[in-house]
Amino acid sequence: MCKGLAALPHSCLERPSPEEALQWRDSLDKLLQSSYGLASFKSFLKSEFSEENLEFWMACEDFKKTTSAAKMAEKAKKIYEEFIQTEAPKEVNIDHFTKDITVRNLVEPSPSSFDVAQKRVHALMEKDSLPRFVRSEFYQELMK
Repeated sequence: MCKGLAALPHSCLERPSPEEALQWRDSLDKLLQSSYGLASFKSFLKSEFSEENLEFWMACEDFKKTTSAAKMAEKAKKIYEEFIQTEAPKEVNIDHFTKDITVRNLVEPSPSSFDVAQKRVHALMEKDSLPRFVRSEFYQELMK
């Protein structure tokens, strides 16, 4: 059962205006840039047991900020094992071509190693997850 906004952490209590929340309907990027929007979206996806795409996207954003080569290699391995490899615990739904490019990029990890996969997952969330979120109780509560 969907717990709605009550499931959000107390650190997210500053509600956006209905106008701000309305912008999320048409822009996944605006939703992801808002800490409240991100928390709401994550809670919604968890309620559907489908948070792996968002978690992958967030891991990629964190990965891009990594400056140490050793840390980058460590994070790349973790992201690959958690989200990319076949039968990964939180395997994201990407095509073989994207998976192959990503694996090749990981031979020498760089901040852009996961870019192709991240763009595919972003497109998937925009096409599939965002419309479901907008129809959800989570989003409808924000519009009140």
